[in-house]
Amino acid sequence: MSRWENIIPRPRSKFLRVKCPDCGNEQIVFDHATTVVRCHICGAVLAEPSGGKAILKGEVVEVLE
Repeated sequence: MSRWENIIPRPRSKFLRVKCPDCGNEQIVFDHATTVVRCHICGAVLAEPSGGKAILKGEVVEVLE
């Protein structure tokens, strides 16, 4: 463990690859989204803001680091 790991904290937020429940399109979404995130293909809601972590409507396929 280097000395910088104690000084610089890791971010608690992540980007997620979410699969649309309607059309199956995969899209990258921020887990603390502050606006409604819609699918680029069909327009279905993928994430809704909740004041903290977003409420995800689709299936999380991958957590991106």
